[in-house]
Amino acid sequence: MDEVEVVVAHAERATLRVGDVFLKVDADRARSDAEVEAMSLAPVPTPEVLWRRPPVLALAALPGTVLGRLGGPTTGSPAAWAAAGAAIRKLHDAPLPPRTGRAGRSTAALTAELDGACASLVTDGVLPADLVTRNRRAAGAALRPWTPVFTHGDLQIAHVFVDGDEVTGIIDWSEAGRGDALYDLATFTLGHEEHLDDVLAGYGTDVDLDLDVIRGWWSLRSLLAVGWLIEHGFDPFAPGCEVDVLRARM
Repeated sequence: MDEVEVVVAHAERATLRVGDVFLKVDADRARSDAEVEAMSLAPVPTPEVLWRRPPVLALAALPGTVLGRLGGPTTGSPAAWAAAGAAIRKLHDAPLPPRTGRAGRSTAALTAELDGACASLVTDGVLPADLVTRNRRAAGAALRPWTPVFTHGDLQIAHVFVDGDEVTGIIDWSEAGRGDALYDLATFTLGHEEHLDDVLAGYGTDVDLDLDVIRGWWSLRSLLAVGWLIEHGFDPFAPGCEVDVLRARM
C-alpha cells in the first residue's frame, strides 16, 4: 500500500501525495476554481485533473523532477533553465485569462501591503531597520505601470518539473491570472539569480526586460513573505531563503 506523504501543509491548504496522485485540500473553493481554470487555459504542460470533490482536487503526478528549491541546490542544466524560460514566455504570450492573479495586484494595494509589512518587520524586531529600508528602496522599482499577461503567480522553481533539458510540467496554478510578467520571472529566479541569464536566454530579449525591476521584485516578494512564513511555521532565515535574498541586496 502506498504511504501518505505530506508535501506541504499550513492553515490555508495542504497537499498530500499517495503514490502517483496528489491530493490538494483547500477550504477556499475560489482558489481551487482558479487553479482548474488556469490549467485548462495554459499553453504549457500541467498536471492531469483526475477528479474533483471540493475541497479536494486530485492531480496526476508529473514525469521528471523539480528544477530545484529555494535554499537548496538546483539540478537542471543551463539548457533546462533556458527551456523553462521558453515555457514561461509561451505562457506570457498566451491570450489573457479572465481573472486577475496574484501578480496583478494594483500598485496602490501592493504599496500599502508592502509598507505595512516593512513596518511590522522593524517594529517586531524580526529584521534590522537598515536591511528593511534598503530593500524597500529596491522594491520601489517593481511598483510601476505594466502590461498584463497570462501569469502563473507563484512560479517557484519547485513548481517546474524537467526531464533532462525538457520542461515536463508546471504545478500549483491557484494564483494564476492577469499580471506582471516580471513578477513571474523574479519569482522563478528568487534565490538563484545565477541562473537568470539562462532563463532570459530562453525567454527572449525582444521584450522590455528591466533587470532593476526583477531585482525589485526579489526584494518586494521577500519582504512580504518573511512574516507570512514565520506565522505559518516556515523558516525564512534558512540558508539561501528569503532573508538571505534580502541580505544579498545589501
